[in-house]
Amino acid sequence: MKTIISACMAVMLGVSASGVFAYDASKVPEAKRTTLGLYLDSNEAYALATKEKVLFLDVRTREEVNFLGMPTLVDANIPYMEMDPMYNWDDKKNVYVLEPNSEFVTMVAARLKAKGMKTDDPVIVMCRSGDRSARAADLLAKAGYSKVYSIVDGFEGDLAKDGPNAGRRTVNGWKNSNLPWSYTLAKEKMSLE
Repeated sequence: MKTIISACMAVMLGVSASGVFAYDASKVPEAKRTTLGLYLDSNEAYALATKEKVLFLDVRTREEVNFLGMPTLVDANIPYMEMDPMYNWDDKKNVYVLEPNSEFVTMVAARLKAKGMKTDDPVIVMCRSGDRSARAADLLAKAGYSKVYSIVDGFEGDLAKDGPNAGRRTVNGWKNSNLPWSYTLAKEKMSLE
């Protein structure tokens, strides 16, 4: 009975089987919140991905991965959004237009199946800073996935608000946490469709 109570408490507190604590949902900014409410920071994601069987996805654009590198633990780069092929400009955001990847869920399902996993197994999604990964997690939840964790600080981290690095992504994130990543990409991990 004591074991059952301990296991239930662990689930309620967001502790995985490996003892990794999920990121405190109350600290997640609105833009990074998901319907499932499952969050990890980069260090927690690293711990989970090295101790448990997970599908770890980088959902940034191909261009981002190509020029900025990618975590070495990632199973695949499956862009949640793609650069507009005509490179149209978004005047409101002052960036190139990104369009939804209509094959995102199908591509994730193929990678999940190839890894011998099901939609109730853990999936970790990462983008640049945690906004797009939250939307990707919501899309997967809508498709029936039940354990999708969004990395709240992303690959590059959040923008510094003040000091000499104000406006730069130096606050947190995979790269700033000195977790394993590389500019060298593995073809079998890339989205080539």
